[in-house]
Amino acid sequence: MTRTPTARRTRPLLLAIGLVVAAAVIATILGLRSPRTSSASPPTKPPPTPSSASVPSAMASRERGGQDAVGEADGVVPDDVTVFDDTTPGVGRLDPELLKALRQAASDASDDGVTFYVNSGWRSPEYQNRLLDEAVSEYSSEAEAARWVATADTSPHVSGDAVDLGRSDATAWLSAHGAAYGLCRIYDNEPWHYELRPEAADHGCPDPYADPTDDPRMQK
Repeated sequence: MTRTPTARRTRPLLLAIGLVVAAAVIATILGLRSPRTSSASPPTKPPPTPSSASVPSAMASRERGGQDAVGEADGVVPDDVTVFDDTTPGVGRLDPELLKALRQAASDASDDGVTFYVNSGWRSPEYQNRLLDEAVSEYSSEAEAARWVATADTSPHVSGDAVDLGRSDATAWLSAHGAAYGLCRIYDNEPWHYELRPEAADHGCPDPYADPTDDPRMQK
């Protein structure tokens, strides 16, 4: 069969149209991809990392090091330490009679499902001074800081005669039963702060001071 001139012209035309269509498809695909590629630029700076401001001040000081650093040897108490922990200096260096009373009370409180956790106990003079400096900085007033933190010369923590207990169930239990063990709350503004008053077993605990500035011992 003899091909006509029209048939000879149609085949190259179809081939050309196919090439144009293919080129258009490829250009479209490249055009869709290129914006994503060009916009994927790296961040200008790394994400923020936690700073020492998120760490309790005494522990942050220890981690930074330096001559003013304090740690467990100075009385810093880690989390979840109870009154029965002799390996932590903040507990083990408390006055023996105070510690004995605390442990007797804690043993009885455990029958009610209450555990005596220690936030702070014995402190070194360096640790106490560090806490006072931080309180002055926080309150911007020595007078206001004195309502919460005593000096190293006057603090019963430095002598091992005071303990700060954590968790409200323990302090609530002692508010109801502490006098029987000679354990008394000393300051209205510090429901966690307890000291030993042996006479309280017979006469009850004395009225608490409003805050440490009312305590004659702090006037040295």
